[in-house]
Amino acid sequence: MPSPECKIYFDGSHYIAIPHTTRRYKPRRRQNEEKIAVKPPAASGERAEGNAPAEAERPAAEAENLTPIELIARGGTPVGDAPSPPAAANILNENGYVRVMTKRELFNEIYRECVYMKYGARKERLISAMRPYFKSDDAAKTYVESNLARKKRNLIARRVRLTRKANLQEFNYFVTLTYDGAIHTEETFRKQLKNCLALFCHRKGWKYIGVWERSPEKQRLHFHGIFHIPEGTMPGFFCEVEDYNFKSHRRTKTNQNSYFKERFGRCDFEKIEDAHRIGDALAYLMKYIEKSGEKIVYSKGLPQFFISDILDDDVVCSIGMEDKKMLLFDDFSCFDEGEYIGTVSKETIERLRKSP
Repeated sequence: MPSPECKIYFDGSHYIAIPHTTRRYKPRRRQNEEKIAVKPPAASGERAEGNAPAEAERPAAEAENLTPIELIARGGTPVGDAPSPPAAANILNENGYVRVMTKRELFNEIYRECVYMKYGARKERLISAMRPYFKSDDAAKTYVESNLARKKRNLIARRVRLTRKANLQEFNYFVTLTYDGAIHTEETFRKQLKNCLALFCHRKGWKYIGVWERSPEKQRLHFHGIFHIPEGTMPGFFCEVEDYNFKSHRRTKTNQNSYFKERFGRCDFEKIEDAHRIGDALAYLMKYIEKSGEKIVYSKGLPQFFISDILDDDVVCSIGMEDKKMLLFDDFSCFDEGEYIGTVSKETIERLRKSP
């Protein structure tokens, strides 16, 4: 019996089909997180290494019967969970503003600050910073561990999505665009480059996958990406520039495009002529999303799946958790709502419906 409306993706070696299910999707309800009051970094730095407020402060706070937010407003540190604060984003005290945010927002902020640390040091830093907002050490540790697991799951999902989107495309350039302070600020560099690439995608059929990154030493902003640039749509002209690479300590040649160099600064367009270079480029992008936590940037309309009916004779075997996926032969037939389209190929996939 054929399987209709399957989602199919290419894992780099084989086509995998996910059968359509009629199970109703029940959206998860996002719980409203309670707000906590957070002291400014300068004020909270005095006890960065401690796990709890000084014992001498507790009797005074209890004697005055202060809430955690009132205690922070007077310069103290909260004990236990804080109640929901006023709607205002900040509380003004004698030392300046005390920020009001959720625990998850605070966790994400601290995580970004210590993303380059090793896992053990990062975990200890997070537990130390989050401890004042929990009743016990175990509660703070459990919260940090669960959110680190969330970060790991999200990273795995992003890598899977990146691979599936990339494997359904054909890329021909690996591109690096570098921020030039003489032309832009970082904000205008991001904004105008995104707008420029969006226009090329809409008008000339470009496609790209990229990531923002900062150099380790100078922290200069870069954009790395793999591009599909159709023939005859490249603006400007190419010129080969030779200069010294301080990282590799040798002279290197870069293929720069005049259009992007004039508008954004230094650029490098490396022609991809070997299919294996795509895998290297994807590994390069994944390294940055793992290292810096940056999000992948996709051009509009890059699908993860294409939709087709699958015949039983085209299925090799069932795979995956609980055998919910199907491994397909390399020459399986594609159908769109019962109509035969052809044997799987680039041309056939272009005629089939897609799914993001």
